[in-house]
Amino acid sequence: MSEKASSGIYEILDDRFLIPANGDKRLELLFDGSRWTEGPVYLPAWRQVIFSDIPNDRMMRWDEATGSVGVFRAAAGNTNAHTLDREGRLITCEQGRRRITRTEHDGSITVLAERFQGKRFNGPNDAVVRSDGSIWFTDPVFGIISDYEGERGESEIGASNVYRLDPESGDLRIVAEGFGTPNGLSFTPDERQLFVSDTLAGEIRCYMVRGHKRLTDGRVFAQSPLEEAQFDGVKFDDEGRLWAAAGRSGLHCYDPDGTLIGRILFPTPVSNFTFGGPKNNRLFISSASSLYSLMVAVTGAPRVGGPAVAARKRVAREADISVARIRLRMNAGLPETEFTG
Repeated sequence: MSEKASSGIYEILDDRFLIPANGDKRLELLFDGSRWTEGPVYLPAWRQVIFSDIPNDRMMRWDEATGSVGVFRAAAGNTNAHTLDREGRLITCEQGRRRITRTEHDGSITVLAERFQGKRFNGPNDAVVRSDGSIWFTDPVFGIISDYEGERGESEIGASNVYRLDPESGDLRIVAEGFGTPNGLSFTPDERQLFVSDTLAGEIRCYMVRGHKRLTDGRVFAQSPLEEAQFDGVKFDDEGRLWAAAGRSGLHCYDPDGTLIGRILFPTPVSNFTFGGPKNNRLFISSASSLYSLMVAVTGAPRVGGPAVAARKRVAREADISVARIRLRMNAGLPETEFTG
């Protein structure tokens, strides 16, 4: 029996995916009732996941202790992705209101940026926070092409760029341009590189970070025909593998050398995901109308990166791969795991 045939939701394309594939055997459905879910972020202090239901214009909240799901904020500005700053405050891309906001500890909302050189953004889509506190975000046109995920309108800037914002000084600058639809983005654990997906170009690009404020040496890290993959959110695990939401083809896993080593398959298109849980080894995945969870055999990159944070040495010894292969075969005939929370 081939590993692919025996691995359930895991499609193994390379032996290097055998160890990541030794996690949960099935997807855990946490919520189904959105129109299009996006942008989950895990809040360690509260053991909760905040995610967006974009067309319904609401932010949802899943509670890890109780498993309950409720509305966190309605009339939310057609929010897309979320992240946390270094103080644990929620940074949100309000696609409909075309701005970046921060939810303060007292629940109030601070507008951090809504214009560049006097012109409104298209609709911020995804954001990451660097160890210096700067916020880097993408600005495609998904929110202005119709009223479904935002408010139909014209692009005042006339381009879709990647920006860097210093929330303390207000300094805002373009750090990368020439995209069609820049979407997900993620720093490597040591913050020396930034990876950006360009959805309709079918690409994930990689840039070197220079002087904390510039991106150089852009290159294509991964590429796929649109009928096979639609790249969205991207994130690293702590051994340097890049994970990418890829629409209809599920969640992709790339080795640092750029090889697609495996996929996690879903019944509906995957839009985004985050690592979370007490050990940062639980995936929370937004997929069409649903939010799923999957405990995996890898750990997400440290929640606070920086120049001194390097990827852990990857587990690639032949003995470990052999054990992983045997475990997959032993578990192939077992009934699916039942989750109790």
